[in-house]
Amino acid sequence: MSKDSIQARIRANPKFAEMVGKRTRFAIILSLVVLVPYYTFMMITAFNPAFLAQPISDGSVITIGWPIGVVLVVGSWLTTGIYIRRANGEFDTLNGQILKESAK
Repeated sequence: MSKDSIQARIRANPKFAEMVGKRTRFAIILSLVVLVPYYTFMMITAFNPAFLAQPISDGSVITIGWPIGVVLVVGSWLTTGIYIRRANGEFDTLNGQILKESAK
């Protein structure tokens, strides 16, 4: 069985189109969940740094920017974990089904 014929059967499989569509939509959504807040933070840093430099409370040395930055970093890690979990679950299952059906 040639490599080209297996690739053609994989691409012709409706589950392949389903997997590609789901994975693409999911990746775009997660990318937006990470990038929109990040670039918003960067724009605030560039155009209104005084906002992020405000102390959390009177007499505090911790500014508003620190917890927001921490939330951005932790949120990025969490969205990566969410993607990995779904990729290793649903997407790998679909991929295995596609490969099994295409090898026949």
